[in-house]
Amino acid sequence: MCDGSTNTKLEPVCERPLGLKFNSATCDLYIADAYYGLLVVGPDGGVATQLAASAEGVPFRFMNALDVDSRTGMVYFTDNSIYFQRREYLLAIINADRTGRLMKYDPNSKKVTVLLKGLAFPNGVALSKDNSFILVAESFTMRILKFHLVGSEIHGQEIFIQLGRFPDNIKRTANGEFWVALNTGRGKIRRLESTKLQQETSIDWFADDPVAVRLTSGGEVVNVLDGNGGNALDSVSEVEEYSGFLWLGSSMKPYVGYIENKK
Repeated sequence: MCDGSTNTKLEPVCERPLGLKFNSATCDLYIADAYYGLLVVGPDGGVATQLAASAEGVPFRFMNALDVDSRTGMVYFTDNSIYFQRREYLLAIINADRTGRLMKYDPNSKKVTVLLKGLAFPNGVALSKDNSFILVAESFTMRILKFHLVGSEIHGQEIFIQLGRFPDNIKRTANGEFWVALNTGRGKIRRLESTKLQQETSIDWFADDPVAVRLTSGGEVVNVLDGNGGNALDSVSEVEEYSGFLWLGSSMKPYVGYIENKK
């Protein structure tokens, strides 16, 4: 029934994995499934084991992304809403839902802790290279939030960068920078003559069709992936840099793409 199905009505039955991350120390693959919650598959593969489906008595409704601290094994993840499921994301937009949560799962105690509530559609999650902070893409506000970590606890937050399109997943590069996918409505965006973003960087964001940006660990734009207004890079939801290429994922397209990484 589920093989090859694109019927959103079947998603709660067939599952919808959105986030993937290996723990490099154990080779366990952690999965954020929109409907089945936090799952894990061992190094040899096989059937996934469900680790958590709720927090503080509130079920996960739209689990989205995750990252893993390989030193501690702690898994950080987001749930976009406590009301709307993935197939109802348009309702979340219409209602300006701000019930998203940032959470962590401790593999030793097997407990889930809510770190922050009231987020506006939190998508991507990424730890810094030294695990001193964590970034969360808050899509509805078009910004990336930065949370300072002491151990695995949040101590202070700030706006990492304000964007001009909706951010989706965040992926850290080998040197500690970040690729942020800009999964948003397409079409040319009017050139802005003066914005805070342009004042802080030398990149003219809105000249073309940005579908992803590369940020330094300090939140500065150093590269922009241009979609050229075409269909191939529509709905880019993830950009992973590896071995001289950018590997592109999409929540809508039936393929994984790659392009040469021109820095």
